[in-house]
Amino acid sequence: MKNVIAVFDIGKTNKKIFLFDKDFIVVYTNSIRFEECVDDDGYPCDNVEAIETWIKKEIETIQGKNEFTIKAINFSTHGATLVYLDEDGKRITPLYNYLKPLDINFSPFYETNNGVEEFSRKTGSPAYGMLNSGLQIYWLKQCKPQFWSKVKTILHYPQYLSYLFSNKLTADFTSVGAHTAIWDFDTMKYHNWLENENISLPEPKPGKNAALSIVNGQEIAVGKGLHDSSSSIIPLLEDNKNSKKEFVLLSTGTWIICMNPFSKETLTTNQLNNDCLCFMTPDKKQIKSSMQFLGHVHEINAIAISEHFGVDEEHYLNMELNKQLCLNTFNKNNNVFFPKGIPKDFKGNLNNIDKYHNYEVAYYQLIFEISNRVYKGIQHVLDHNNNLKEVYISGGFNRNEIFVEFLSLMMPNQKIKFPKGKNASALGAAMLMKDYL
Repeated sequence: MKNVIAVFDIGKTNKKIFLFDKDFIVVYTNSIRFEECVDDDGYPCDNVEAIETWIKKEIETIQGKNEFTIKAINFSTHGATLVYLDEDGKRITPLYNYLKPLDINFSPFYETNNGVEEFSRKTGSPAYGMLNSGLQIYWLKQCKPQFWSKVKTILHYPQYLSYLFSNKLTADFTSVGAHTAIWDFDTMKYHNWLENENISLPEPKPGKNAALSIVNGQEIAVGKGLHDSSSSIIPLLEDNKNSKKEFVLLSTGTWIICMNPFSKETLTTNQLNNDCLCFMTPDKKQIKSSMQFLGHVHEINAIAISEHFGVDEEHYLNMELNKQLCLNTFNKNNNVFFPKGIPKDFKGNLNNIDKYHNYEVAYYQLIFEISNRVYKGIQHVLDHNNNLKEVYISGGFNRNEIFVEFLSLMMPNQKIKFPKGKNASALGAAMLMKDYL
């Protein structure tokens, strides 16, 4: 039987499992989607019980087929998601959705902690409400005492999935450093507001640490899990460890996140005001990043344009790249859909869509405006004395030739490249487990 590393890559939409061999080739994969349920307030959220059941069943099924020997398991998940456990290690709350609006005024919290700007700078976390997982903790403590009174342990989502197999309460640097408002990037440890609120979290350890556990009668090394965006940069860092070329990675999906692991400068207020923040590598190094909800913006507005022109929602996938139309749109440099920024409902201004004689021209305009925002996001995370040579694109948008072409026009002095392997976040999580094969 072939020895493999199993990785669960849990996104907001798709939940996937990959089996990697010793050369990090995917030898098996499976994916599933789950219908959302609702939390105790009636707001949509992931059905965590169904996800747990699926994950355990996948491992059990693979073990039962006797084709692969699972030597290690690891996890990559979306961020801004916490699991609260009681003293018996049982989950207390639903898996709250990071898009859920919070019915709490955080002003007193920020005032107690040197004001919103300084606190956000120090923690590398713009004031994003529910997207700051630390503020979810504060919210639960203040607004849901019936749950808070039972809380013994708090885990980020990847560490909870790891706990299902290892029974170990852990934390990792990629999760606590991902716009959580709990990590102090000045001192590189937990921010003191947690202690002031009598909140205790597991101490993070390097990502390569795993726990040897018995899973269905077999000994398996169980990794601690990682935040998916931070995990996706691991293969590139490994491939470029002997190179002096600076690069940024665009991790694209529901969010488009630009990550610069070469930034030495501390986060500024101006960067914070432009959707910049800090992530961390599994070994505790800063990754200056910008984060924009542009995959979601693309999805909503591409559907609206397709409905207007009476074509299939995914019509853009079948269009051949029109470089001349890209150049014409680029040279006009117009903001048609988002002249005043992206609104709260993420819907562009379609009042002027009749000026476009077909779907193709309108769609190219949408992608130009998205690309331009990505370009500005890249510029925001570069140090003044940067030596940027390459821009890597992973995730769904690296298959969008129109997006790639616009970015090439905007960045003629940089090479647009694509990571060798697909499924970068899963691959990164697997690479951390290589010593256990």
